[in-house]
Amino acid sequence: MLHWDDLRLFLAVARAGRLTKAGQALGINHTTVARRLTALEEALGAHLFDRTSRGVAMTAAGTLLLDHAERAEREFEAAAAALSGRAEAIAGEVRLATPEAFGTYIVAPNIVDFHARYPGLLLELMPESRAVSLANREADIAITVDRPPRGKLVVRKLCDYRLGLYASADYLACHPPIRNAQDVAAQPFVGYIDQMIDMHGLRYLSEVADETRPVFRSSSIVAQQKAVASGVGLGLLHRFSADSEPGLVRILPEQVEITRSYWLVLRPEHQKSPRTRAVIDFIDDLLARYRTRL
Repeated sequence: MLHWDDLRLFLAVARAGRLTKAGQALGINHTTVARRLTALEEALGAHLFDRTSRGVAMTAAGTLLLDHAERAEREFEAAAAALSGRAEAIAGEVRLATPEAFGTYIVAPNIVDFHARYPGLLLELMPESRAVSLANREADIAITVDRPPRGKLVVRKLCDYRLGLYASADYLACHPPIRNAQDVAAQPFVGYIDQMIDMHGLRYLSEVADETRPVFRSSSIVAQQKAVASGVGLGLLHRFSADSEPGLVRILPEQVEITRSYWLVLRPEHQKSPRTRAVIDFIDDLLARYRTRL
């Protein structure tokens, strides 16, 4: 017979990937985790994980159990939240994958509000420029700049956002005025490393000029913004972050503005999870606050 504590231990190991980290999450030592996991496998008559020197790898049997364990966890959370009627009942972990600028400039600065609202819920943020796989459980919720193809995912458009052309005040003071697209193309540019752009929505430099003269490239939009602020050249930056960066000046606002969209993506089975809903509600509240800046 399976007990909730068995499934809770199994989920901790599956998510941590190491017995030591799973033990830390559960508040027990790794030897106890190993012993209980072995007892669970013997009771089920199934090998759930392959042990390696770098951690554990889930077997086919483990993957099968994972779906059932996560479903049981969601039902347990929903029951606890419904019976208590308190936000404190929403507990556990949610991993949120976002584009770097969204996670760095919108989510992270407001995490204190999230923690105050849901003290028992741990939010793990992955602000990256690469696409993540929800099917492979790299994240529970993803915000993307590309609308996913049709499939077994729940997809909702969150909002549009705008990018503008920026340079530092010091750079503009030392160079001739920039009046049109021809002037823009002649400037040194900061941008992405082409081979490392994993999202089509991040390919926008060609919308400003057919050819540009690269002076600095980075897979990080935060690093790009800091480089532009240093005075090395021009860059296309998110308005919600660049407009408040000291020393940055927007160039040709009437001629250069690029619009992209953010999409919310999750697996169907997570729609009714109280902790997933808590993170989504938090995101919706943030975007309502940031609407005019986006």
